[in-house]
Amino acid sequence: MDHSGHGMDMNMDMDMDMDLPPFTLGRGLEFSFDAFFLIGSLLGLGLYLWGVARLRGRGDGWPLGRTLSFTVGVLTVALMMCTKLNDYGMVMFSVHMVQHMVISMVSPILLLLGAPVTLTLRALPPAARGVKGPRELLLMLLHSRYLKVITHPAFTIPLFIASLYGLYFTPLFDSLMQSRAGHIGMMVHFLAVGLIFFWPIMGVDPGPHRPGYVMRMLELFAGMPFHAFFGIALMMAAEPMIKSYENPPASLGVDALLDQQWGGGIAWAFSEIPSVLVLIALVYQWYRSEQRAAKRSDRAAERNGDQELEAYNSYLASLQGRGR
Repeated sequence: MDHSGHGMDMNMDMDMDMDLPPFTLGRGLEFSFDAFFLIGSLLGLGLYLWGVARLRGRGDGWPLGRTLSFTVGVLTVALMMCTKLNDYGMVMFSVHMVQHMVISMVSPILLLLGAPVTLTLRALPPAARGVKGPRELLLMLLHSRYLKVITHPAFTIPLFIASLYGLYFTPLFDSLMQSRAGHIGMMVHFLAVGLIFFWPIMGVDPGPHRPGYVMRMLELFAGMPFHAFFGIALMMAAEPMIKSYENPPASLGVDALLDQQWGGGIAWAFSEIPSVLVLIALVYQWYRSEQRAAKRSDRAAERNGDQELEAYNSYLASLQGRGR
């Protein structure tokens, strides 16, 4: 095997990645064991399906679309982190950027459309009187001041933006890339930021911050231009901006600057795609809520209609009585 003198000064983690052959999609999608994300994905999916089975067992329904959405969401995380994409992502900026964008913008949307909080609240049994069980603790968290703060747009939008600029354009990124643990921590952070950002916007699960539909759309679009600027900055750069990817292994046959430009293009494109998906979901939710409101007022009119008709008839009768 030709190490071409490359990896001597780099840690063992990176050394494993030194002789990756040139990237192809087929190679990228091969299974690559990552204990943290594999166990996390299986656990998350298992708990969700347990909740669905529990509801079904007592005769309650749960929409199939939600189960499918959550399942696909978990699979997108596993696809990014438990395949060779994760190995290539350590040495190719463009592949890392695909991982980042999917985990922070696609996976959270799919997971949230699965309504995991609602499912948890419905599946967990209420605790005995005077006892705080898991369900009660979850409700306390949902109503806590802490959650009010971290789901408020004044917090979520700057956090979303800082996750790009504060990470990639400072030495923080390079220090995290020195180890697998740092890399895992970074990916967990991307997923968490995506979930916190999109949770109030999607509005599927109960949460402390529930803005109206117009506000949700404004929140959605507030963060997107910064994504686009970030992507354009990487595409326009005349030299590699991120140290970790300055010297890709010779076996990849990759030009660092061109790879960075591809990464920038991916970041720019990804700011648009999820926005459109979320916008479609929001418009659909808005339409559904308007329909429900119309049905409610129709039912109320039906209930009260007879009384109004009777009152009108008796009023006419009283007028006739006076006229006689």
